[in-house]
Amino acid sequence: MDLHQIRAGWIKRGKTWLTGLTIVLATGLGTNMVHARSPQSLSEPVAAADQIHLTQLPRQGQQVMEQIRQGGPFRYEKDGTVFGNRERLLPRAKRGYYREYTVPTPDLRHRGARRIVCGGEQPRNPDACYYTEDHYSSFRRILQ
Repeated sequence: MDLHQIRAGWIKRGKTWLTGLTIVLATGLGTNMVHARSPQSLSEPVAAADQIHLTQLPRQGQQVMEQIRQGGPFRYEKDGTVFGNRERLLPRAKRGYYREYTVPTPDLRHRGARRIVCGGEQPRNPDACYYTEDHYSSFRRILQ
């Protein structure tokens, strides 16, 4: 086998690998795109699949909702800070409208992926709150 045959084999393998990688990336991006949806106004009805009742939240989420209504205290320093809505999955609002809160996950030493994001001018009495268990990839409006 000469140098040209070896090189041709590597090029062929490289093309096969690149094709496989392209398929994997395209599939992964397609999955993420399922979560993407256009922003809605606060007055638009939310589909039932995009809702969760307060009693259906994990116990820790219910406790965080109570802490929000009481104005704290919150477990994490970042709780109550402005949520930028960079994902644009929540209805559009001016900067500072949304605030995020951590929903603790049992047995984790870090904040985890679960959050509640509330919008409104009065943090203790939000206009709407949303729950995410996948770190902002999807949201469900919390019904009270």
